[in-house]
Amino acid sequence: MYKINDNYQKLPGSYLFSTIAKKVNAYSEANPDKKIIRLGIGDVTQPIAPAIIEAMHKAVDEMGHAETFHGYAPDLGYEFLRSAIVKNDYQARGCDITVDEIFVSDGAKSDSGNIQEIFAQNNRIAVCDPVYPVYVDSNVMAGRTGTYDPETEMWSDVIYMPCTMENNFVPEFPKETPDIIYLCLPNNPTGTTITKDQLQGWVDYANKNKAVIIYDAAYEAYISEENVAHSIYECEGAKTCAIELKSFSKNAGFTGVRLGYTVVPKELKCGEVSLNAMWARRHGTKFNGAPYIVQRAGEAVYSEAGKTQLKEQVAYYMKNAKAIKQGLRDAGYTVFGGVNAPYIWLKTPGEMTSWEFFDDLLARANVVGTPGSGFGPSGEGYFRLTAFGSYENTLAALERIKML
Repeated sequence: MYKINDNYQKLPGSYLFSTIAKKVNAYSEANPDKKIIRLGIGDVTQPIAPAIIEAMHKAVDEMGHAETFHGYAPDLGYEFLRSAIVKNDYQARGCDITVDEIFVSDGAKSDSGNIQEIFAQNNRIAVCDPVYPVYVDSNVMAGRTGTYDPETEMWSDVIYMPCTMENNFVPEFPKETPDIIYLCLPNNPTGTTITKDQLQGWVDYANKNKAVIIYDAAYEAYISEENVAHSIYECEGAKTCAIELKSFSKNAGFTGVRLGYTVVPKELKCGEVSLNAMWARRHGTKFNGAPYIVQRAGEAVYSEAGKTQLKEQVAYYMKNAKAIKQGLRDAGYTVFGGVNAPYIWLKTPGEMTSWEFFDDLLARANVVGTPGSGFGPSGEGYFRLTAFGSYENTLAALERIKML
């Protein structure tokens, strides 16, 4: 008889956002007259920029003619997109990244879940706490996390780096030495980040301890402060210790289009084994490439018109973030984030748990957010709101929250 992967059965409960969806759906069915404002999931709401739509239409037209039809994409992605990425995201920032170190995919979430496949099962991972759940869950599926303690909500073989008010939500070097370090900066869910000098410290730490950093830079387009790095490769020595994940979802509104890429430098080696070559083999074996139409859309992100239009979209969402942060502070809440990221991280009022606040906010204000405990033990007592709604809904949600 066939057997299943026991690691999957170790996963506790259901996925955070699935639980939220079930609660919201149940409430909506019981209260069909209530208008719910959703500031929970980090999904964009602004339409895709005109320059990108135009590029997609042109690509669709090409697919309708035999002489310009495109089938499977090259394993690493089309040259036109990878060259645009290198020029705009790296060379423009003084980073020595080459085209053959760029791997185009269908999104950073997929890559963050898949990249751990190239590492041995007995590697110890370190994660910020609170943490984007995919990092831990994908390592649970790989059998790298040990046993789960429901009381502490922690895994025995995971090194947690608490990020709380006491340390300004900035991870500190762990006492135990990890093999793989996950960093998401600007951070999801806390919305905070670190300076370039602080990031350089992590690069030096990883090189000294022969660890690899998996660096999720999905929100770099929202950085507004000059002393914050947009890429880990702005740091000296990062090419020998870091893999970078990038997404088009939040900077270009591709949540419904799906496009991302991963950077694996050729200098990144385990002994004599090249992780670049290993990821290329995995990519070619398990992935047939992002669609030509979508990659042409990605190329348009770097056009002059695309840059201008997307800058306006980012500013729109950050206007929402500023309004949420200031509005909640005026209402007496303790609030963080919202400067270099489209997330607001707030302290739950009184002694309420994060799920109690979720239920109260849904029932009394008809506003949906994300309980902090869903991101890890250190997230308890906190709550995440996103700035990805419309400006009108954002202001309306604030007024409802102020009435609580």
